[in-house]
Amino acid sequence: MKKRILILLLSVFLFSCSSKPDLPVVEKVDIGKYMGTWYEIAALPITAKKKCTCNKIDFELADDKSYIRIIESCIKKEKQGAILGKAFVDESSGNAKWDVEHFWPFTDELFIIALADDYSWCMTGNPNRKELSIYSRKSALADSLYNDLVKQASDLNFDTSRIVKVVHNCN
Repeated sequence: MKKRILILLLSVFLFSCSSKPDLPVVEKVDIGKYMGTWYEIAALPITAKKKCTCNKIDFELADDKSYIRIIESCIKKEKQGAILGKAFVDESSGNAKWDVEHFWPFTDELFIIALADDYSWCMTGNPNRKELSIYSRKSALADSLYNDLVKQASDLNFDTSRIVKVVHNCN
């Protein structure tokens, strides 16, 4: 009986560790250009952002340049809310892979997987394909570009059938 339980647990562990193909990232991110405000256009839903509108994220390089300050904000139940965090950049990845810490000591991987040459839009995701966001420097994105990014995300094995567009009826 113990042997069966061990085999079952090992099988579940190995199945859960089976990885999807590596998640490719952009070649290079100029951290200075990436800083500032980004509006979340669409994302795979996560609990913390459920029923949020006017989602945006602000990045600011710390004075000592050792990390990036993150402020994720949205309006929920007519109240402005924000989550603070830090991102630690993997310079060996061309600055495209970040470890994001919202609640110490836990981190989550954030990969920049698409980025406009002029830094007007980007798409981020994590390697387990459970988080995906499309951002723009403006609160709207052309439908054709949005559709192209969703297609690209689908090609990278994200479940794009679950993507939710963010309402930006903010002042």
